[in-house]
Amino acid sequence: MTALTLSTAAAPGLRADAIVIGVAKGAQGPVVAPGAEAVDKAYDGKLAGVLETLGASGAEGELTKLPAPAGFKAPLVVAVGLGAEPSDDDAGYDAEALRKAAGVAARALSGSKKAAFALPVDGPGAIGAIGEGVLLGAYSFDTYKNGAQDAKNAKAKNGKAPLAEAALLGGKPRDAAHKGALARAVAVSEELNRARDLVNTPPNDLTPAAFAAIAQTAAKEHGIKVQVLDDKALAKGGYGGILGVGGGSAATPRLVKLSYKHPKADKHLAFVGKGITYDSGGISLKPAGHNETMKCDMSGAAAVFAAVVTAARLGLEVDVTGWLALAENMPSGSAVRPGDVLRMYSGKTVEVLNTDAEGRLVLADALWAASQENPDAIVDVATLTGAMMLALGTRTFGVMANDDAFRSAVHEAAEEVGEPAWPMPLPEHLRKGMDSQVADIANMGERWGGGLVAGLFLREFVGEGITWAHLDIAGPAFNEGGPFGYTPKGGTGSAVRTLVRLAELTAEGDLG
Repeated sequence: MTALTLSTAAAPGLRADAIVIGVAKGAQGPVVAPGAEAVDKAYDGKLAGVLETLGASGAEGELTKLPAPAGFKAPLVVAVGLGAEPSDDDAGYDAEALRKAAGVAARALSGSKKAAFALPVDGPGAIGAIGEGVLLGAYSFDTYKNGAQDAKNAKAKNGKAPLAEAALLGGKPRDAAHKGALARAVAVSEELNRARDLVNTPPNDLTPAAFAAIAQTAAKEHGIKVQVLDDKALAKGGYGGILGVGGGSAATPRLVKLSYKHPKADKHLAFVGKGITYDSGGISLKPAGHNETMKCDMSGAAAVFAAVVTAARLGLEVDVTGWLALAENMPSGSAVRPGDVLRMYSGKTVEVLNTDAEGRLVLADALWAASQENPDAIVDVATLTGAMMLALGTRTFGVMANDDAFRSAVHEAAEEVGEPAWPMPLPEHLRKGMDSQVADIANMGERWGGGLVAGLFLREFVGEGITWAHLDIAGPAFNEGGPFGYTPKGGTGSAVRTLVRLAELTAEGDLG
């Protein structure tokens, strides 16, 4: 990944391939943002006018390149839009605006050895946001491209290597708060990018067993206790949901438990992730055009995995347990059929009306397993329903919960870290649609409000009295369009930062 450093050096004398500055959208035109004073001075205070002449407005995501002034050791200035200029009442530029701007610049500077980021810095929060933006924006997945035969080969034959180094100007190398913010940004970004790698990995290589092995390796590296239940252990334990979904594939299912414990912790969070490493729909086969990106159906498990490792790397004073429900949903002679009844780990029976509603089946077993440890709260993450994409689009995930205050807290945490989310209800009248004549519950209900129906199904498998939230990340987990901000095409790592922030808030005693 891109190396980050803090620097108090002046922009003119810094040896780099480019100087990145911020430009905001002011009432009268573009405005040069704080941090770029030395650059503006070298243009005789007329940099805003020069940028406007070149077509810049300061709009979010906009990028303008121009030659550096005489006397600068860097040959290039890269002006990146921050959006609207803060009003007088604001403390400074929004962290997400800084994160997006840094991401746009880092992506544009791929192939460069070093860039200096002279964006607005008014404290450690800005350092963290810029650092995250650089590391997330510079991300690329080249493992399978011609010339990138191993993870150490950063450059594909037909592409450019990510930006090698970024110096964050205005950051104080000896300031504990600044160093801490940078270290947090590195830990969060590295693990989020690992989640992206998992989502982008082809399903022929990322089977449930392969995912479990990756989790075991990471757990050993970071002092996390790990337990893996294979298909035989799942059968012995009665995990009918995971076994039912995975029964049609030659790649057998796994349930992975990751346990991070802190000696001073007095709270325990459980994160549960849907890990369908490939989803064909099973016997209820997906139509043509809906299969090509189904390697991303394990994004929830990737997010949970990344969040637990991040909590360990940051040494958070909270116990965090991650549950990865891993299976491949395939059609075959041994696959679960519409009309079959599965006996779940909780003992409840489920009539399977549609085998493409499989994520809720593996999650149900994992939710019940997590409930047996009586954590203070459970949060599950899943690319669960197309209905949630219809409701909220491709950049916002839905938040459901059995407690209104907790749902609000999760929503606020997501928005705080820059992950668009929206609170959704769990209407009781939709529960009746899942009544079954032959089992305790069916895995399908009314068509309308399908994302909420799925949430109601999951609620049935949360232990009594346990606070729970469900994040349906079907929309933002995989970006099929072009890159934007610090978000690449492909796997995005959606929900990782929200889970990490929830763990931090719990450790700080601010989550109730």
